[in-house]
Amino acid sequence: MSHENESKIDTTPIQLLTEQYQADLWEYKKRESLYLETENKLKGTKQIVIEMSSTIRELKTQNDNFQAEIARLHEEIQLLEMQIKK
Repeated sequence: MSHENESKIDTTPIQLLTEQYQADLWEYKKRESLYLETENKLKGTKQIVIEMSSTIRELKTQNDNFQAEIARLHEEIQLLEMQIKK
């Protein structure tokens, strides 16, 4: 092909296709970034839930122990009150 023929080639479709490809690629990168951000937030939230669940179990155990101690102390008080009444 001579230089004259090369300059007559219409490159508009290729330019439009390239521009569309770049726009599509940019949209893909934005979606991928949003996906990664969402995934990281989900992982962080999951870890918080796991930690909170563990804390709740610990607090429940402590509460049960305190309730048992309160019941024991009530019994002791009743015994002392009965001894005082004698």
